Amino acid sequence: MTTPDSLAPPQSTVIWPQTLVGAGVLLTGLALAFGAIGISSEAGYGGVGPNFLPWMVSIVLVLCGGWILWESRTGGFRELDAPTGADRAYWPGFVWVSAGLLLNAALITTLGFILSCTLCYLLAVQGLRRASGQAGVNAPRTFVIDFVTGALISAPVFWMFTQFLAINLPGLTSTGWF
Repeated sequence: MTTPDSLAPPQSTVIWPQTLVGAGVLLTGLALAFGAIGISSEAGYGGVGPNFLPWMVSIVLVLCGGWILWESRTGGFRELDAPTGADRAYWPGFVWVSAGLLLNAALITTLGFILSCTLCYLLAVQGLRRASGQAGVNAPRTFVIDFVTGALISAPVFWMFTQFLAINLPGLTSTGWF
């Protein structure tokens, strides 16, 4: 008869990559907490100061890093699924996604938030479609659908930030819509 203790891996089993990830997450949380010390805590809009979010993120990172370290030091993640996907990275997909991010950063002040984020979405989705081997990725219809979807996501985000939260984002016009 097996007991739960006999099913557990031996305590000496340490998964070093998981330990390094846990230590990295923990150190990132501690570094963010150290940086949050220097941020003013004066209450802003809604009674929340500007240091609230950095403190919340640092607390969550420290907790997650500690949990990952504990898991790795007690035998690692025991119920992981077997890896799926290709044996090697699909570099063309990486290039598509990277191009989307870099072009967004380079063109956001020229094209405005909506168009540059739409372009970022289009290129990133194309890279992911190609990496997953979807059929018809070169069809004009696919590009149009991705462009429209990107615009339908980025336009309300732009409007919410500029009109509702009063945060200035780069736009082509002063109307608050483009």
